[in-house]
Amino acid sequence: MSGWVEAFIVIAAVAIVIQMVILLMLFLQVQTSLRKFTDIAERLQSRVDPILTRVSRIVDDSEGRIASIMGDAAELTLLARMQAQKVDRVFTDTVERLRIQIVRLDHILTGALEVIEETGSSFRSKVWQPVNQFSAVLKGIKAGLDFFRGQDQRRASPDPTTQDEELFI
Repeated sequence: MSGWVEAFIVIAAVAIVIQMVILLMLFLQVQTSLRKFTDIAERLQSRVDPILTRVSRIVDDSEGRIASIMGDAAELTLLARMQAQKVDRVFTDTVERLRIQIVRLDHILTGALEVIEETGSSFRSKVWQPVNQFSAVLKGIKAGLDFFRGQDQRRASPDPTTQDEELFI
């Protein structure tokens, strides 16, 4: 059994040495990769730095212009809003005045139509009624004269159209 323990110790020692060699190789490989990445990062930084410097300069130069543009845009928005409010007030006032004028015109036309209607009624009652009465009196006189003249015989057998016309009148 003691032979087996020594064999396992030797195998363990060899395994530890192999692991050390593998770890050492990994360490060296990581260092090499780290150096390569550092070189790549330095080259990239050397290329990006001028670009960033230019962008920074452009932003610094444009900052005032951008602020001016934003201020102008805010002022234009304010002016547009004020003009829209003025137009709304004028439009509302105009519509209200137009409504008042339409109501006034409606009252005027209604009054005029009532006066015309009253005038027509008055005209009918004061002018046409006496004219109709006078016409009726004249027809009565004519009928009486016709009767006295002897034209009553002709009326005994009147023409149907004449009879209809007399009824119509």
